[in-house]
Amino acid sequence: MRRIDYIIDEEHSGKRLSELLKAYGFSHGTVSGLKRTDGIILNGRVVTVSETVHTGDILSVCMNDVSSIPPNASLNVRIVYDDDDVTVFDKPAGMPVHQSKGHIRDTLANYFASIYPDITFRAVSRLDKNTSGLVAIAKNRFASSRLTTEEKYRPEKLYYAAVGKGFTKKYGESGRIIAPIAREKEGLPRRIVDEHGSYAETEYRTVMSANDLTLLEIKLHTGRTHQIRVHFSYLGFPLPGDELYGGDMTLISRQALHCGKMMFIHPFTQERIDLSSELPEDISALLR
Repeated sequence: MRRIDYIIDEEHSGKRLSELLKAYGFSHGTVSGLKRTDGIILNGRVVTVSETVHTGDILSVCMNDVSSIPPNASLNVRIVYDDDDVTVFDKPAGMPVHQSKGHIRDTLANYFASIYPDITFRAVSRLDKNTSGLVAIAKNRFASSRLTTEEKYRPEKLYYAAVGKGFTKKYGESGRIIAPIAREKEGLPRRIVDEHGSYAETEYRTVMSANDLTLLEIKLHTGRTHQIRVHFSYLGFPLPGDELYGGDMTLISRQALHCGKMMFIHPFTQERIDLSSELPEDISALLR
């Protein structure tokens, strides 16, 4: 259980709890969950949001959680950052973030459940199974709401991808790809650039070139499924190892794509958190 205590100051004296919780950043959904679980406590007693607070009162918000995901401690994923509200993992390639058909016990969610058996798995950021790198998990409803819905707190990420060396000659050392993305066929995972698709914007800059390949640093301005993979394939430079989008499978066995940097404003402390993950060996080997 995550418990946060607030001492009511003069500025907020006389307000109803419903108004105060909103001012503290609690969403309507989070407050509804707190009401269902008797999670709003004023001066040691459970109260409703219609209660009025006064200077010196102590408000305690208690967020209870549950987990129904089977744990798997053998997966052993590196933790880059961890506190009472957020955990950031350095996910290896080949591991799904969420459970699905065929992936019941081999996901990041399973490993999280082995560490935090009483906490709901709430992925703030997501990566494809064969994309490696940083993934943030919120450990309570309040942190999840802020990190996913409020622009100030939403994590910013930088990706690193290998493309053919001829890319920069054709498209420049840096630039933006703006091309709408849609599902190719209903029920299939593959996406394509389509004029009727959703707006998608990808920004890139060159980091280095070696062995007829170029390493790009990429920032997404939209979050479409497979966006990086689709955009570079569309330009004629599919990522090495990306079988779904036509990448060269002789160089690497999975798409050469890694989420290497993440920054976010902490949902409670307001502290700026900067994290990084080194380029994994299989992508580094392409450039040596």
